[in-house]
Amino acid sequence: MGAPFNLEAISAAFSDAALDPSCWATAMDAVSEATHSYGAILFDAKNHLPGIPRSRRMEPSFEAYVSKGWIDRDVRYQIAPVLAQRSTASDFDILSPDQISRHPYYQEFLAPFGLRWFAGVRVSAGDDFWCLSIQRSIVQGPFDQNELLQLAGLSKQLATAVAIANAVGFVRAEAALDAFCASDTPVAMIARNGTVIAMNGPAERLLDQDLRVMAGHLVSSDRRANDTFSRGLNEMMRNSGSAMIPPIQMPRPQSGRRPLLVYLLRLPKVTHNALSSCQVAAVFIDPDLRPRPAETVMMSCYGLTKAEAKLAGMLAGGDCLTTVADHLCITYETARNQLKAVFAKMEIHRQSELMALLSRFPAAA
Repeated sequence: MGAPFNLEAISAAFSDAALDPSCWATAMDAVSEATHSYGAILFDAKNHLPGIPRSRRMEPSFEAYVSKGWIDRDVRYQIAPVLAQRSTASDFDILSPDQISRHPYYQEFLAPFGLRWFAGVRVSAGDDFWCLSIQRSIVQGPFDQNELLQLAGLSKQLATAVAIANAVGFVRAEAALDAFCASDTPVAMIARNGTVIAMNGPAERLLDQDLRVMAGHLVSSDRRANDTFSRGLNEMMRNSGSAMIPPIQMPRPQSGRRPLLVYLLRLPKVTHNALSSCQVAAVFIDPDLRPRPAETVMMSCYGLTKAEAKLAGMLAGGDCLTTVADHLCITYETARNQLKAVFAKMEIHRQSELMALLSRFPAAA
């Protein structure tokens, strides 16, 4: 691998992707081409999360990496302490050649894809700590010291791109919070590590003895609610295909009010950037404050049947579909079919959109 690396091409590709997250696959392709390698992945050194930038050539192996659980058995996460001290590292900083020849990660996972070697480049900005993992095949061989020295100069350049991506994501998160404020909807923005990045005014007004922010995390007075919330966050973080999950109830025994409902969802233009701190939005519904829109208005404006309008009104008030079905004495499947009809007539796709849309309607008398 005697040809010098084209580090300028990598920096330029990272800068483009920092502003436009749709370019991350292209940026990873640029990394592999510029370093004469097989592929590249940019992973969070602190969190084992699947929604990370990767080159297109890595897709087959990455699918197996996640689906077969190798993401939780990746020995290369041990490279983080080494990268914390210096800007580059390779397989030989964590394992000997003999260990590599016998290790399941290399022999059972990488070998069937023809992969073996990698070089890690530290990409850090503030509390963010990423590793640019440049992959090479068995045939291409490991990175030598001269190549690692070349990559060392890349670390600081890429840190700027990560800082920009994070800043852009934060600005978009703040804009989303302001938009939710317009409809008086309480929202908290959640980071990759589960901590609260920011909350709008309506969300802050919900904080009391039943719901607090402790050590940066949203904490309910109900232990079961905390467990459910943590599992929901984990599902959203680990399944990039999840746009929203069913609402989570957070009881309020101290105030004697009905439980808050928390919807965890991803927001377009805000949480779709893997490098942005904000990854999930928590939208709160307070059933004691949110009025239900008049059924006649929904029927008139969208052509809903009386049954569909009743169901839509209850959902807009914060009830979950199971609760609505029980209240209306219909099966869950019937409720689902009615909801599909409501979505089709209102030209929306999610319950969060339904709530946002109907929040602007006059309340029922």
